[in-house]
Amino acid sequence: MLETLFRLNKVGTSVRTELLAGLATFLTMAYITVVNPAVLSTEGTGMEFGAVFTATIIAAVVGTLIMGLWANWPVALAPGMGLNAYFTFTVILSDGYSYQQALAAVLVAGIVFVILSVTPARKYIINSIPKSMKLGVGAGIGLFLAIIGFQNAGVIVDNPATLVGLGDVASWPVLLAGLGFIIMAVLDKRGIPGSIIIGILAVSIIAWISGAGGSTLSGVVGSVPSPEHAFQLDFSVLATGGFIGIAFAFLFVDFLDTAGTLTSVANLTDRINEDGEVEDIDRALLADSSATVIGALAGTSNTTSYIESGAGVKEGGRTGLTAVTVALLFAACLGLAPLAQSVPAFATAPALIFIATYF
Repeated sequence: MLETLFRLNKVGTSVRTELLAGLATFLTMAYITVVNPAVLSTEGTGMEFGAVFTATIIAAVVGTLIMGLWANWPVALAPGMGLNAYFTFTVILSDGYSYQQALAAVLVAGIVFVILSVTPARKYIINSIPKSMKLGVGAGIGLFLAIIGFQNAGVIVDNPATLVGLGDVASWPVLLAGLGFIIMAVLDKRGIPGSIIIGILAVSIIAWISGAGGSTLSGVVGSVPSPEHAFQLDFSVLATGGFIGIAFAFLFVDFLDTAGTLTSVANLTDRINEDGEVEDIDRALLADSSATVIGALAGTSNTTSYIESGAGVKEGGRTGLTAVTVALLFAACLGLAPLAQSVPAFATAPALIFIATYF
């Protein structure tokens, strides 16, 4: 059955290889189950950590299953970094929209993305965007993530005169955040899968033991939090003057991110034909855009294809079975909400800074 569904022999892979590849991909992106809820539930957004935790996993599981079972790509999906920060700090906290309005904007962007994915327009859009603009968007997102990470770590603080000032760099939260970044960088340099989640857990454990920053471990396993933000959409945002700009930003960055990730994976898996076109990219784009729609309905920002999928590809992953494996591992995390909620902000801060270096 697996051979019929995923065509394993055709691409020269095996069930064992695909399962190991899925594990590698999961380890490199498992951090999103902690970081995305932490970002979206920032004070002032009105969103609750547990609800976003569940929404994050729902979006990741459903989106990745679609990518694996229908598109047969070894690519995993989850709410995207950068877009979640824009959703939180720009749309809600800066522009003053409610999270319900922001989710409605994400849904509209996702629907437009779906329409683009099933029309020839997608090729023209991908090819018409200048390389300098693609690089500029990535650099801007990276800087945005970095400053949020430094703020969460306590390295920089608000200053009424200069907007930002230097925090107490000798405090335990700052020192532990620095340690976390070093752990992530060293492990990543050595090619060890899961460098980011290992760094987050290492800092969290030290914080729980020492009580740094008032950190405590409230539990490990518990009931699945209710996705109370699901279907909480306020379409009054469509009548506001800033809607088009917000929806376009969600769509543009998501489209660029997805196209770049899929092209990179296609290069690694020999999915580019003699004419330089990516094979089956229409299915992959439709899977990705559908995941954004599902994520918005579940209660989270844009869901997108993860470049971390390259870790699984490097381990030999070539088919959708890799993606299905990742989806099942994400589903297994649903009961770990108490553990995720106990992770202090300064433990996820180095993850934001480290991820920023990839943009």
